[in-house]
Amino acid sequence: MPDLNLLITLNVLLEEGSVARAAQRLRLSPSAMSRALARLRETTGDPLLVRAGRGLVPTPRALELRERVGALVQEAEAMLRPNEQLDLRQLQRTFTLRTSDGFVENFAPQLIALINQQAPKVRLNFVQKLNRDSSLLRDGRVDLETGVVDESTSPEVRVRMLFRDRLIGVVHKGHALAKGKITTQRYAAARHVLVSRRGRAKGVMDEALEALGLERDIVTTVAGFSTALALARVSDLVATVPERHTGNLSEGLQVFALPFPTAAITVSMMWHPRMEADPAHRWLRDCVWQVCSQ
Repeated sequence: MPDLNLLITLNVLLEEGSVARAAQRLRLSPSAMSRALARLRETTGDPLLVRAGRGLVPTPRALELRERVGALVQEAEAMLRPNEQLDLRQLQRTFTLRTSDGFVENFAPQLIALINQQAPKVRLNFVQKLNRDSSLLRDGRVDLETGVVDESTSPEVRVRMLFRDRLIGVVHKGHALAKGKITTQRYAAARHVLVSRRGRAKGVMDEALEALGLERDIVTTVAGFSTALALARVSDLVATVPERHTGNLSEGLQVFALPFPTAAITVSMMWHPRMEADPAHRWLRDCVWQVCSQ
């Protein structure tokens, strides 16, 4: 029968990528940790960690095992943990949320108010989501993330949908598009600001227009919705942004439905499986869902 304690050792080794650090974390001597690694190599039939320069790097088999083992250990720890009664009034914790541009302006006020009402000693730290790299969730630097799930999202993360959104056009109230019927031709003929965090030359609107034989005049490209809306507020540029995600940022501007169909946007929250059973984290997820799904 396999020694299931090896799962814990394997999990720590793969997280640390170092025999010395894993030994320190598990309070073992370096020699005992080396013997444990040897047993793991024998059990799995794979070297797991191999020398690269002064450090160790995981083999493909180790990378394959890393997330599965982490989830198994987390589930086992949760199963064996006493049933905790979460005292929200006494909970002292800081949660880091990584969110896309516009999320804080639209949802943070309600979220902060709700959390302060239930757990006044909890603090939220918002950081901007500059890419889709899930390593920040994996290593615990980020507790929760919001955004659109796509093929680049790590398959290990847990996901819960928050809301569906749609793209709209936004201009200042003196703009030519603020009056009259918005047609596809009028929209395409206007001057546009494109939002592209990755610096792409076109967006989903351009793909939809190309299918209709039309092309937008993209004057400039910016990395975030708030910047695009700030430009639309003081220029003749049209910003095309998600409606719910930027609702507060569009106040005082003229918004209009796009005169052609585009795919719906699904905004979700994401977290690492190791936080699945954590009572405080579960409460945080419920708060975010409550605020965003209204």
